Amino acid sequence: MATQSASAIAVKAAKEGDEVAFQLLLEPLLGQAYRLACGLLHDHQAAEDAVQEAAFNAWRKLPQLREGSEMRPWFFAIVANECRSATRSRWWSVIRAVVPEPITQPQDEAIVAGVELRQALRAMDADKRLVLVLHWYLDLPVKDIAAITGLSIRGAETRLLRATNELRKRMEANRGRR
Repeated sequence: MATQSASAIAVKAAKEGDEVAFQLLLEPLLGQAYRLACGLLHDHQAAEDAVQEAAFNAWRKLPQLREGSEMRPWFFAIVANECRSATRSRWWSVIRAVVPEPITQPQDEAIVAGVELRQALRAMDADKRLVLVLHWYLDLPVKDIAAITGLSIRGAETRLLRATNELRKRMEANRGRR
């Protein structure tokens, strides 16, 4: 008889309605899920709302988690989808789409670079921004990025490479304007 991992036992218990088991599975993921949502939404309150909604959806959709699948990529995919939904449904997102004025005051180079990085990320399409946030902000391996995005490992590598190159070009263009 093969022994099951503690995670597999907790998933089975959670699927049977054990809220404590679900909480034990989800709790270690919430910090990274919040960072993912912040990276995608650029709004702390919206990120909190998205993670909370994703946790609720994960509880509802727990029976869909395939046996032997890992909880982390599955939950992060739900968080990413919730962020996409939040971006589409916020009526005020049009107001926030206004391009910020260029920085004209002399400031610390690191602050300017951080602002430019956030502006460049916001300008990218959601799929590219997602792989960048998963890889660079959350330090996830390509295997997990593939599971979260529904791509093959090779597809995730390709999207990450293209997104990184696009971000690099955007950052270089910003430096040229200063």
